[in-house]
Amino acid sequence: MTTLHACLLALALAFAGMAGLGFAMDRHYQQLTQAHEAPPGHRRLLRGAGAVLLAAAVAPCWLAWGGSVGVVVWLGFLSAGALCVALLLPYLPLVAALAAAFAGVAGVGGMAMWLAPHALS
Repeated sequence: MTTLHACLLALALAFAGMAGLGFAMDRHYQQLTQAHEAPPGHRRLLRGAGAVLLAAAVAPCWLAWGGSVGVVVWLGFLSAGALCVALLLPYLPLVAALAAAFAGVAGVGGMAMWLAPHALS
């Protein structure tokens, strides 16, 4: 895994995870769906998916930079993902949701494509 590949994967996963956590809040859920509050099932799903995506973002950092530096880089990507969500979510919630969905699918797909050959050997 190259460092560029790791950067893109970590940023995509961090952005999607932070967006999931953001949309779990009633205010941002209402901006997206016009419903006054998120149903408990949706809220749990968004929080769970966000937490899993944020945890998965540590893997490319760990693999590219090792344990000690990888965790610091991961924290930086969490901050960058949060900043992107904070800039998009209040003003363009639909764009943020679509971008987060694309980033989540691309991040998980990229990790699966990278891990598949290594799992077979």
